[in-house]
Order: sequence, then C-alpha cells, then structure tokens
Amino acid sequence: MRRISAPLLLTAAALLAQLPLTAGASAAETARTPVVFVHGYNADPGVWGALRADFKAAGYTDAELFSWGYDTSQSVNETLSGRFAAYVDEVRAKTGAAKVDVVAHSFGSLVTRWYVKFGGGGAKVAHWASLAGPNHGTSTAYACAAWSQACRDMTPGSYVQKKLAEGDETPGTVAYATWWSNCDEVINPDSSVRLDGATNNAASCLKHNDLLGDDAVSQGVRSFVGS
Repeated sequence: MRRISAPLLLTAAALLAQLPLTAGASAAETARTPVVFVHGYNADPGVWGALRADFKAAGYTDAELFSWGYDTSQSVNETLSGRFAAYVDEVRAKTGAAKVDVVAHSFGSLVTRWYVKFGGGGAKVAHWASLAGPNHGTSTAYACAAWSQACRDMTPGSYVQKKLAEGDETPGTVAYATWWSNCDEVINPDSSVRLDGATNNAASCLKHNDLLGDDAVSQGVRSFVGS
C-alpha cells in the first residue's frame, strides 16, 4: 500500500499545484481596466445607460464600470477636477487597478482633461475619450454664463480654455480620442471638439446628446479603450 500511495499522493499534489496557476492566468487574461463615465452639463449618471449596457454586453461587469455624478454648476479647475481626482483614487483602491479609462461627454471633457493635465491624472488614466466635448469652447455657453461658472468655463477664451490649450493638448502617455458631429447643436463651432494629438472621429449627423446612444460611436469607444 505504501508503494502505491506515495506515487498517487505525488501525482495529486502535482495536479493541485497546477490549479492555482491556471486560475491565476485566466484571471489575468480577463482583467480589464475600469471605465469611469463622466456626464456633461446639467445632466446626471443616468445618461450612460445605453453605453454601459453595450460595455456589459461586450463582457464588462458592473464591478468594472463606474459613473461619476457631480454638481455641474461648479468650476472645472477650482472644484470639480479635484473631486474627480478623489473619485478616481476611490475606483483604483476598490478595483486594485493602477489606471482607469475615462469616457466623458460634453462639459465632463473639460473636468477630466484638467485632471489629466494639471491634477496628476496623467499617471492614472490609460485612455481618455471625449464625446462632443467643448474642448476649445462653445458659443452656446454664453447663454448661461451670467449665472453658471461651468458655462463661463465653456466659453471660448475663458481661463480654463486658455490653460488647457497651452503647450501640448494631449500630454503624457495617455491615449486620447474624440468624437464629434457636424450636426451638434450645442458645440459651436463643431471643430471645438477635436484635439491635436488625439484620434479625432467624425460621427454621423447626430445631435449633441445622440452621441451617447449611437451604435457606431459606442463601438468606436469600446474599441478605443480596449486598444
């Protein structure tokens, strides 16, 4: 019995030793960078329903998808970028990920760009995607600039716009991409969305909020963050 049991025990031990390695390799292969969605002016995280559903259909889990909500009347540089920085650190701590991918719509593009360029986000963001972002300002923001600091930040030539345009528009090792439409009724001019150094994608004739639910834009964003 001793001569039989020893080889059996050795074989069983070898098989058991292989199991954690196989499981660990599988987990590593399927690990994804967490995605943080950032809504635009006068909106809330609910706008991301369609795109989140597409990410989940592509294999992401709720534990890998995060939507940041915030008061859109406040300042990009003085308040919001710092709060976003804290949220990113919470996501990183919760998931154990070194970096996150950021997908922003409209005004959210300015908040997240400021974080990447001036708030230490360059080392914590892998991909940055802007859907219909007023990256060089939009004339429609003058309509609410009298009472909203966020609108003032979105006006062409504002302090935020000037600082973000200084030097490299897409600094560091972050991968940048934008999606814009020549039928966008909010971003004027349409060219405001595009950034030097980014992959700038022309969407079909879509209104400002329609970029959030467009299938082609969704596919493009998912391919970009997966690259």
